[in-house]
Amino acid sequence: MRVLVTGIAGFAGSHLADFLLDETDVEVHGIVHRHQWRIRHRLEQLHLHRGDLRNPLWVSEVVQEVQPDRTFHLAAWSDVGGSWRQPWNAYELNILAQLNLLEALVRAMPEAPVLVVTSNEVYGLVQPEDLPIDEETPFRPNSPYGVSKIAQDMMALQYWNSHRLPTVRARSFNHIGPRQSDDFVASAFARQIAAIEAGLQPPVLRVGNLDAVRDFTDVRDVVRAYWLLLEKGEPGQVYNVGSGQGRPIRWLLDTLLEMTSMDIDVQLDPERLRPSDVPVSICDNRRLVAATGWQPRIDLRRTLQDLLDYWRREIALEGR
Repeated sequence: MRVLVTGIAGFAGSHLADFLLDETDVEVHGIVHRHQWRIRHRLEQLHLHRGDLRNPLWVSEVVQEVQPDRTFHLAAWSDVGGSWRQPWNAYELNILAQLNLLEALVRAMPEAPVLVVTSNEVYGLVQPEDLPIDEETPFRPNSPYGVSKIAQDMMALQYWNSHRLPTVRARSFNHIGPRQSDDFVASAFARQIAAIEAGLQPPVLRVGNLDAVRDFTDVRDVVRAYWLLLEKGEPGQVYNVGSGQGRPIRWLLDTLLEMTSMDIDVQLDPERLRPSDVPVSICDNRRLVAATGWQPRIDLRRTLQDLLDYWRREIALEGR
């Protein structure tokens, strides 16, 4: 079986590559655009195709060459905060890239399942009565990123309705772990702690809103859910992917601070506050569990320890 993963060098994509290589016997093809450092430990085991998903001719050529039996579409602009500064980039990267991919698959592999990964950000301004958030919760996007993910979500549904391309949609809630960019909250905390330990910055940790409650899951559990959804999910259906448990961002910070011997001062940084923030976001994952039997396996304390250790190694390498 040949599997194509777009965004294979991204955070979730690199962990999906690990899962596919370690837990299945598929032949893994991946699309990369620029960097590939997250998959440097797997380069000899992967079939990589370098190019731009915004180029329809190139996408069509790759799909024709690979003839994928399964496709995981993970490539995306994933920076919610950055989408406020560059909204058109978020729209172009998320919408145009997927359009080109689905068009190519309809022509070349119209019966091969496709997983399209969107986001809990489609729900946007959830109300207290919406909690926990199930798949029928109304869309109330409150960021350009959220709008782009709604377009991806609905496009995937349309290709099932119009072309019977067997798309499955995954609305992922917050996932964390090693290799995550420090644009994201847990990784931002961990990198700052590692830098303080290495003497590269003063013992001051800058934070945004610590009171928001989010549904965090280890990325390695999330990519396992992606595989199960493409194997067992219903074409045309959408599934929330999350733990079903909410934690304040302050819990992430406190847990990471317990993992260091440094005395660190925590200070609010207004630059880290978003123009619009949702107080509480918790996943209702019952549809996912019913379809696949999935449950998270990795304790978040281990996730945070792995994340902090990852940044310790990266900063040590940078210092050489």
